[in-house]
Amino acid sequence: MSKHIVGIIAEYNPFHNGHLYHIEKVKEMFPDSPIILVLGGNFTERGDISILDKWEKTVIAIKNGIDLVVELPFPFSCSSADIFAKGSLDILNYLGVTDLVFGSESDDIEGIKKLVETELSNPDFDNLVQVYLRMGYNYPTSLSKALEDITGDCFKLPNDILGISYVKTIYSNNYKITPHTIKRTNDYHSKELDNMSIRSISSATSIREALLNNKDIKDSVPSITYSYLKDKKIPKLDDYFNLLKYKIISCNDLTIYNLVDSGIATKLKKEILNSYSFDELINKVKSKNLTYSRLSRTLIYILCDYTKVQAKEFKKVKYIRLLGFSNKGRDYLNRIKKYVDIPIISKFTREKDKMLEYEYQITKIYSLVFDKDKAKSLIEAEYKMKPIREE
Repeated sequence: MSKHIVGIIAEYNPFHNGHLYHIEKVKEMFPDSPIILVLGGNFTERGDISILDKWEKTVIAIKNGIDLVVELPFPFSCSSADIFAKGSLDILNYLGVTDLVFGSESDDIEGIKKLVETELSNPDFDNLVQVYLRMGYNYPTSLSKALEDITGDCFKLPNDILGISYVKTIYSNNYKITPHTIKRTNDYHSKELDNMSIRSISSATSIREALLNNKDIKDSVPSITYSYLKDKKIPKLDDYFNLLKYKIISCNDLTIYNLVDSGIATKLKKEILNSYSFDELINKVKSKNLTYSRLSRTLIYILCDYTKVQAKEFKKVKYIRLLGFSNKGRDYLNRIKKYVDIPIISKFTREKDKMLEYEYQITKIYSLVFDKDKAKSLIEAEYKMKPIREE
């Protein structure tokens, strides 16, 4: 049995050449070790829709070298970096992972560790964060500025920020997981495809943008990803906008929803009738202390009927939903499953859990913008589909 069990956390929206490079580097670092993926589902950490469903993403992951794929439930997958990281690392810890490997713009794991130690132990840190919040900065910016003031280091790019949350979760919970970084080779926010190399590595953002503009993405993704995306209706967040508009107009008290305070509720009610897309509504409501991603997640919470009561109830992972595995993954799972402290669910009906029931609701909402056959298959897969196995 390998001494190392490697964890990866990803959304694969969609799986592209950079993700394949990540897996190849992990295999170089930890030859023959099982690789476990915690996979974000239908809605993403930054408040967007997944253009491939979780079963399609699972097939692609298994075909490209992942050994075990488990689901990150919606309350964690569509949330802030700290909550996203907490849910993901809790699952990986339950599954006995020894090493976490994540992409990073800086590729400076020691610098990230230094920042985390500052955040957790420096007595001035919390006070500085509050100072910046009172100045009107949003929470992520306030964190970044406070850390820069104390350490002199500046980490502002999204994967570094997520990496800080990963390491903070590991340290705060005393998990015996060693973090490692792999340098990202593209600009996370870039909307332009990289067509300058034989195996071009473009950002997921640029690939989604290209798909929406009917541009060829064949060189930017592995062939199996391309087979799922070519000639496919690409779902957009705006496909749900009229549903969201109806929810905002018809709801008497928007403050029941997670992250919605009275100020946001008032602005949403005021601007909704004159807005015709997520982007337009967000930009009308946005302020210095509210990030675009936070507002986008907030709108998804309203769309998906995710309340403050549920957010309070769903703070801990209470089950592990198995989506797929390779032969190596199956063997590893058989060795450890009796030692895992929470249920490992391979079929929806095996375990009744409120979070699992809510995940079914999320899938039904996700299915609303697809044609009849696709919507039916998505909903039925939620309770009929068995974990995908390596052929």
